[in-house]
Amino acid sequence: MTHAAELKALAGRCPSWDLSERQLCDLELLLNGGFAPLSGFLGRRDYDSVVERMRLSDGTLWPIPVTLDVSAEVAAGLGAGASLALRGADGVLLAVLTVESVWQPDLAREARLVYGTESGSHPGVAYLSERSHRWYVGGKLTRIALPLHHDFPDLRRTPAELRSEFQRDGWHRIVAFQTRNPLHRAHYELTLRAAALSDAKLLIHPVTGPTKPGDLDHYTRASCYRAILARYPSGSAKLALLPLAMRMAGPREALWHAIIRKNHGCTHLIVGRDHAGPGADDDGRPFYPPYAAQELVRQHEAELSVRLVPFAELVYVESRRAFLAADEVPRGERTLSLSGTELRRRLAEGDALPEWFTFPEVADQLRRRHPPRERQGFTVFFTGLSGAGKSTIANVLLANLLELGDRPVTLLDGDLLRKHLSSELGFSKEHRDLHIRRIGFVASEITRHGGVAICAPIAPYDATRKEVRRMVEQAGGFLLVHVSTPLAVCEERDRKGLYARARAGLIDRFTGISDPYQEPGDADLVIETTELSPQQAAQAILDELSRRGYLGDTPLFLKNSKEREALLIFPHNAVSEER
Repeated sequence: MTHAAELKALAGRCPSWDLSERQLCDLELLLNGGFAPLSGFLGRRDYDSVVERMRLSDGTLWPIPVTLDVSAEVAAGLGAGASLALRGADGVLLAVLTVESVWQPDLAREARLVYGTESGSHPGVAYLSERSHRWYVGGKLTRIALPLHHDFPDLRRTPAELRSEFQRDGWHRIVAFQTRNPLHRAHYELTLRAAALSDAKLLIHPVTGPTKPGDLDHYTRASCYRAILARYPSGSAKLALLPLAMRMAGPREALWHAIIRKNHGCTHLIVGRDHAGPGADDDGRPFYPPYAAQELVRQHEAELSVRLVPFAELVYVESRRAFLAADEVPRGERTLSLSGTELRRRLAEGDALPEWFTFPEVADQLRRRHPPRERQGFTVFFTGLSGAGKSTIANVLLANLLELGDRPVTLLDGDLLRKHLSSELGFSKEHRDLHIRRIGFVASEITRHGGVAICAPIAPYDATRKEVRRMVEQAGGFLLVHVSTPLAVCEERDRKGLYARARAGLIDRFTGISDPYQEPGDADLVIETTELSPQQAAQAILDELSRRGYLGDTPLFLKNSKEREALLIFPHNAVSEER
């Protein structure tokens, strides 16, 4: 039996773990040498050392913990020397982890030391607190296969392949440009100047893994990079994609980026203003000083063997029709800038992008891949107690949107999906969460393809609702509607006697009685149906969708007709079978 066959046989006998998108990115860079000198996910000693002092336990500089988080059930079956099969989302075996340590980390401590904050508005901290499993497993990896990518195959190169290509082409000084956004005119000017300043060739090396929530998808970004590449002088620039899952850790991440680019054969790294920073917190204060990343990289420049190429923010000076560093603009000169928020607004509303801001070929790619909101798919996701009126309002909304007729509309009702999609599930927290994730997945696919999904489950748990929001917002719009009808009113509407049976202990884990309902603090719209009719409630949702641009300028008139009332599948005082 060959070694590969032995490994696959071992993987068939040992526990298995399906990797998340972030874990899959980490695994690929561990296996292909992008994370050298790491040979696997960090064990406890290395993890503690990295968190506390940005170094592995042997003293090697390494600023970001690369860890494998797993469920308590998987962790309970592992110990030192055990094997864990690591698989992609499609179940394909990619590697076998030989376990060195299993532990439960202090995630608040990790957030505080690595990100410098415990604020949930920091995306890295939010990942730890809301999405990360509570157990870490560390150990060395044995490679079976690299993850397979079907998109942009000509732009995907391993570190060894890039180094070989540089050597073949006689490139000895290479400056890398790290980016998670499309390249606009300011980025183009910056990269040209950086290459000239460092007397180096340019590697545009954008990330394709998870970045900051709300960023454009990597398909759009890669298309924009490819479109702009021809503008660089012949033989001066290359483009390659990096399967990195960013942490948005600011200065620490800048160090990390430098190490990763060294592994890919680069000698220099452009570090700009607020490099790898997530922006500001809920109070408007930046998480990191604007040039803290440059300062930290400069401190370790000799040890890194990667030279820092620092840059200040470039702004467009209208009178000169040119970009200048912000600190070099003469007093009184008018400057122009376009924030990421404003760019997304213009794309969503179909507004033109200024010529000074971006190249026509980039603007064309952005418009083609991100049509105005009135042509995008979206999801309306209801949450509320049984009997709150979710299904009734959802059916009125369904009829209104079908009448409008500009998109296919699908109603995903909690009761019906329990029957047809989740019939094998019970009402434990684990099964409730799985049921809601299934709804979220279906809704995200409908949204991705330009349709409208109306979801009407109870969805009692906040973390799972947030997970659905993230899932859908990667595909299009998302509107969370909290139908906040009081419990007492819901019980009065209970024609089936479900609440009474729950209070008598005859129904276990009934939401609002023997199982908690976590009210959303992030609802986009709150509707209380004690006084509102279903038509009025639906109109409030339509008004909000129209305000956000999803319905265009088409007027929609609700009619309190008998025909409209006949479309309501569930009467307003019905109580859902879902718990």
